[in-house]
Amino acid sequence: MEPTGTGRDRSVSERRRGVVAAGHRGDPGAVEAAHGDPDPKVRAARLGALERLGTLSVAVLAEAFADQDPMVRRRAAVLAARCGGAGSRSTLPALLIELVADPDPLVAEAAAWALGERRQRASVPALAAMATGHSDPRCREAAVAALGAIGDGLGLSAVLAGLADRPPVRRRAVVALAGFDAPEVETALQGCLNDPDWQVRQAAEILLGR
Repeated sequence: MEPTGTGRDRSVSERRRGVVAAGHRGDPGAVEAAHGDPDPKVRAARLGALERLGTLSVAVLAEAFADQDPMVRRRAAVLAARCGGAGSRSTLPALLIELVADPDPLVAEAAAWALGERRQRASVPALAAMATGHSDPRCREAAVAALGAIGDGLGLSAVLAGLADRPPVRRRAVVALAGFDAPEVETALQGCLNDPDWQVRQAAEILLGR
């Protein structure tokens, strides 16, 4: 194996910097030349450069969602939160919902965040399942946050369940309750006043106006 800092590593770094620079200077040809680069860092950088150029499309993101490397899939999910254009209100949300089931937790987490940013009500069942059943707490936390951002009543039970999870998830869940208007919310917030985590208690106090 070639040691770190060799010519090969420098070549990858140089290609990545070149793609980023091309996005800043408005050189679509140089950006597109990175399509299919063997290194995921370069492929991920290309996505960011395309967004900067204003040419990031749903088709490009769909291809990136299928990339073999999770780094690229995660970068695509993050950028999908603010992608517009053809298919951004139909095809893209459906693709992000599928990405919630990605085997890499960081990719699934990013997909959940993007769905929350896009306020996708159709994603509530998938997000609720993630919030209550995913093995990675980062994913449960992201799903709870997304459900709060969407504010659909169908997601409330999953957010309430988050109040019995680990401290980071409970903190996110209590804040997410602000997105719902239901009798259960105030009852849950009152219960949070006795939470062993001070940040959960503080958030509940703020939401209750204390």
